[in-house]
Amino acid sequence: MSEIDILSFGETMAMFVAEQTGDLAQVGQFHKRIAGADSNVAIGLSRLGFNVAWLSRVGNDSLGRFVVDTLTKEGLDCRHVAVDPLHPTGFQLKSREEAGADPQVEYFRKGSAASHLCIDAIHPALLQARHLHATGIPPALSDATRALSFELMTQMRKAGRSVSFDPNLRPSLWASQAQMIREINALAALADWVLPGLGEGRLLTGFDDPEDIAAFYLDQGAEAVAIKLGAEGAYYRTHMDQGFVAAVPVAKVVDTVGAGDGFAVGMISALLENSSFPEAVQRGNWIGSRAVQSRGDMEGLPTRAELPTRSVA
Repeated sequence: MSEIDILSFGETMAMFVAEQTGDLAQVGQFHKRIAGADSNVAIGLSRLGFNVAWLSRVGNDSLGRFVVDTLTKEGLDCRHVAVDPLHPTGFQLKSREEAGADPQVEYFRKGSAASHLCIDAIHPALLQARHLHATGIPPALSDATRALSFELMTQMRKAGRSVSFDPNLRPSLWASQAQMIREINALAALADWVLPGLGEGRLLTGFDDPEDIAAFYLDQGAEAVAIKLGAEGAYYRTHMDQGFVAAVPVAKVVDTVGAGDGFAVGMISALLENSSFPEAVQRGNWIGSRAVQSRGDMEGLPTRAELPTRSVA
């Protein structure tokens, strides 16, 4: 059995979350945390007891040290996080919102250390992981990180490892929408499990219905597709089965950021434990519901002891 259960890669940024509501320009106090969809999923899987290796790059600065220290405390193996002497750690500002509204986020990541992550960073030991989780964010950062994404997914697929892919679209990071659609779909074709949101799936495939979106990716080579439907739950489809799984009711939405990452944590963890696809979607919905009830991108991700013992895989 591989020492590494899961390999994930990408950019973790420092995040400054406003302590008060209102325009970020007027906020005087912020709380320092970390952010990044890829590392959110890595943290969630680590909390569930998986050995997770994190491949990334940070600047030789205080924010980079904060990022690595935080990830290490979360149990991630950060031996393959390089320190870049020339480029800074990216960061973001995030507004505080009430009543579950989507927060305002301003990014300061162009030219960051993580955008210079490249194929040379791949150590042979990383390719021994049981599973690779990838998203559409690293390939949007630079040509180098895009090449890295293709190489890792190709190598892991060739080695017979399972690969999951969440499109996690970031249109502002791409030169054009056409390029984004082309590259993201090419990456999705290298994955076993594809996990788009409904809006993402519609944009990427041109189809409206979850059934048709899922069929598009199954035809590309995926083994299974799970489409996030927000408050409606999720739709899944494999070559043998399909269905809708209801959402978990949430009394109060505090922060919408991180729901999709929580869904991915549930899906991946359950499937690696040989749960059925409907059971994996149930767990994904449950962890996604936890994520939106906490302020912060990954604060609501559960530990193994906090998982329900019934109804969720």
